[in-house]
Amino acid sequence: MKSLTQEKINEIRNSVNIVDVISSYVSLTPRGKNYFGICPFHDDTNPSMSVNNEKQIYKCFSCGATGTVFKFLMDYENITFSEAVKKIADIGGVQVEISEPRKIKDYKTQHDIYDLSLKFYTNNINTTKGKEAKEYLKNRNIKDSIIKEFEIGLALDDKNTLSNILKKKFEMKEILKSGLVGKNDYGIYDLFSNRIMFPLYDLNGKVVAYSGRIYKTKDNSKYINTRETEIFKKGELLYNYHRARDIARQKNQIIIMEGFMDVIRAHTIDIKNVIATMGTAVTKNQANLIKKMAKEVILCFDGDEAGAKATKACAEELNKINVTPKIIRLEENLDPDEYIIKYGKESFERKLNNPINIMDFELEYLKEGKNLENSNDKATYIKEIINEINKIDDEILKEVTIKKIVKETQIDEDILRKHITKKPKEIKKEIKSEKLSKYEKAEKCLIYYMLKSKEVIKMYDKKVTFMPTEEYRLLAREISAYYHEKKEINEADFIDYIEGDEELTNTIKKVNIQMKKETYTIDEIEDYIKVIKEYNINNAIERMQAKMRETIDPIKKAEIAQKIIDLKKGV
Repeated sequence: MKSLTQEKINEIRNSVNIVDVISSYVSLTPRGKNYFGICPFHDDTNPSMSVNNEKQIYKCFSCGATGTVFKFLMDYENITFSEAVKKIADIGGVQVEISEPRKIKDYKTQHDIYDLSLKFYTNNINTTKGKEAKEYLKNRNIKDSIIKEFEIGLALDDKNTLSNILKKKFEMKEILKSGLVGKNDYGIYDLFSNRIMFPLYDLNGKVVAYSGRIYKTKDNSKYINTRETEIFKKGELLYNYHRARDIARQKNQIIIMEGFMDVIRAHTIDIKNVIATMGTAVTKNQANLIKKMAKEVILCFDGDEAGAKATKACAEELNKINVTPKIIRLEENLDPDEYIIKYGKESFERKLNNPINIMDFELEYLKEGKNLENSNDKATYIKEIINEINKIDDEILKEVTIKKIVKETQIDEDILRKHITKKPKEIKKEIKSEKLSKYEKAEKCLIYYMLKSKEVIKMYDKKVTFMPTEEYRLLAREISAYYHEKKEINEADFIDYIEGDEELTNTIKKVNIQMKKETYTIDEIEDYIKVIKEYNINNAIERMQAKMRETIDPIKKAEIAQKIIDLKKGV
């Protein structure tokens, strides 16, 4: 970040208590000098993330996730370093102006086009030409306050107005890329006309597309959406994410619907921790965003068969990352928008307060079209349910479901249990991370303590000539250089200093896996250095031996042999 000095960044970081900030996202429990919680950056089951207020850093002993409060916000909220610094500055009451560095490809022109289009559409709906559109929305119980909050606008019954405005300010190739205009033999024209315009936002709240709805004409296409563009990728956004994010975290609950009108309708009855998938299958990227928002995930899709299929597909994608959602099913094939209009706030809130568990939903879903009096149908049903039971991690939910199936189908419980698998504990990553050579372990430990002590850095400078592993070698050199420049070492300061260097950041993450001991002895450090030195000597001996095999001259062979003997004395 070029606009702020490192000192200012440190001041902003130190203006808050990292424990207070992280505990607003993750439940933390004090244990000794540190606080521990479930790590949100991997599939954690036991509290493996430690937060140290004195050092102003967090680290996960399982996956190695490490950083300051800035890094936590960046990874948790999917925001940039600049945005994280600004957010912490606001929390800490530090006055600061931050300009976001330009990205390699920033799409600024496309965003400018959408900013202008938004002003155009929202202005239209507030003119006399927008009176009929506003009346339509009011008849659907969309008040002026909601129209303003969701920036609902209007495309006029004119195919050239927006096009002509854009032509005056932007290059033709950028206008055509926006997805707002088309081109024919007569020139460019507005793709949206005579429609109420609902803006679609990216994760940061920037308008990147529209969904235009008919309101006074008959058209086969009730809604027309902007095609995918450079800045609009359906699989990467969640409608209303930027508004719902903080509220969902406060409530520790996120409600997922299919369409933007469902979300808007929920807002009209003061239910604001709601996002929408925009009617597409949930992607892995979206599922991970949902997981970070809240512990309790509730799916409330359309009440028809397509909604049931979408519910099942979304639940399966969430299950892959160990999120077990709860389900709301709506009667009469209604979508949430229609249900709230027909039955009102209290009825919907009762649904919200009494969701069914995923397995109860699966039981009903898989029974559809089957006659359980028929042996073949019953066998198919049982096999399908076993398959679904084996996908979930919740052992209590498994037990409850098993009892229900036994009672419902009269199958022998022992036979049923033979087909139920138990998932192994999540220890694979930890086991894998421990399979290090003694040389790599020594490098890792040495760097771990270099980040904590100038004494260790001085020992490294004096006694280590070469680190065997390139990624550790580069990180050690960077730590040493930082110390010589700053005349001190502070782990939090250094982590913020290298922000933006993905390779160094990932190496620090690797170093921190399973490293829990904060203190060291000189003898320990000497042992690590000795092991690294041993590697270098053995490596040099191997090179000498290879050279000796290639040498014909007996005198030179003898000289090399003596060098090998001398090197071995140092091992």
